[in-house]
Amino acid sequence: MSSQAATAPLALPAESADASAKKALVIGIVGIVLTAVGLVVPGAGAKVVATSWLVGLTFWCAIAIGMLMMVMIHHIFDASWSTVIRRQFEHGLASFKWLLVLFIPLLATPWIAHGDLVWPWMNLHGEIHGGHTVGHDPLYLKKAGFLNKWAFVFGTIGFFLLWMWLSARLRKASFSQDSDGDLKWTFMSRKTAAFGIPIGALTLTAAAIYWVKSLEYHWFSTMYGVWFFANCARGALAIGILIMIWLWNRGDYKGVLNTNHFHSIGMLSFAFTVFWAYVTFSQYFLIWNANVPEETFWYNLRELNHDGTTNQWWYVGLVILFGHFVVPFLYLLSYKHKVVHSKIKPAAYWILAVILIDVCYNVLPILKNAQGDAQPFLTLNLLWVLTSVVGVGGVCVWSYLRSLPTAKLIPIRDPRIGESLTHHE
Repeated sequence: MSSQAATAPLALPAESADASAKKALVIGIVGIVLTAVGLVVPGAGAKVVATSWLVGLTFWCAIAIGMLMMVMIHHIFDASWSTVIRRQFEHGLASFKWLLVLFIPLLATPWIAHGDLVWPWMNLHGEIHGGHTVGHDPLYLKKAGFLNKWAFVFGTIGFFLLWMWLSARLRKASFSQDSDGDLKWTFMSRKTAAFGIPIGALTLTAAAIYWVKSLEYHWFSTMYGVWFFANCARGALAIGILIMIWLWNRGDYKGVLNTNHFHSIGMLSFAFTVFWAYVTFSQYFLIWNANVPEETFWYNLRELNHDGTTNQWWYVGLVILFGHFVVPFLYLLSYKHKVVHSKIKPAAYWILAVILIDVCYNVLPILKNAQGDAQPFLTLNLLWVLTSVVGVGGVCVWSYLRSLPTAKLIPIRDPRIGESLTHHE
């Protein structure tokens, strides 16, 4: 075993981590309070605030799910290069229980007002086009076994419990191995990954359908779960890059990370950029080519107003096309842009920003005006989205920083740690 691994310190002294965690929590609480203020601000109201809160939760849940999937993929492939980075993702998994707590207000919406504060299908008496109600809508009736408030509530709780269970197993195995070095913990992690990846794939797909896709429950897409996974993975990798640079600048990762670690995570980010583009283009092309009204209306809402004029969401779609694929694809082609800290750091921030815009693109058009057109992207509503992201994000960062000093900086007794420390391309 490398002497560097044997003497690896805690990532942060407990006192320093506690102070940073408190700052993050204060920022999170401020964001939550400012979001709640929107409930009494004229022009906002409960529907706008709840929908914005859904954006913030979906964004940070995607990152946490991505971290969980990255840890399990690491174990199932018995990867060596990512061993020194894996521990930071394991700390990030501590956020699931707090994300569930923050989701409780949305779980209560079926019993608030008419129940359709966010999801229209929760109000069976709600009117839809043609003068019909949701309860008499043939498309809803076909999906009622899945789209009902009890299935939504218990399903969401079940997703979080499964993610927390998988996270607890992975964290226990990794942290325990630091103490005794027993290989049984490595085998436990691999077994967890073997059944955890299918569980993760199914639950993240169901969560994406329940939380986001069902906002327009008439819409059909077989690519939606994979689209969400692509954003989960890209978000987790971007956060991972930022954590690596932060710990490097602090001095914690110096002598542990080398240029090749940044190159490898940069290549993985590049690969998922292409993956996202493939999935998103496939969804758009198949719907455009089939030209079925039950599918095309989703894109029409995000391109045109009722009078045929182009709306703001058309331009948001172009931002996503170029920002989510073209720019990072061309940028990450360069070796220098993957290994130089000052080059890869802005790329990580860029990817996170466009993921947030992508989530907004999928959620916010549910807010419509009297003519049935999607409300513009650049409105006061965007303020509550930003406060929601800051609020949820502050709690997630607080959770990570609380976990950070509880284990060594790297898995010092993992059997692949030596290979990881000497990783080469």
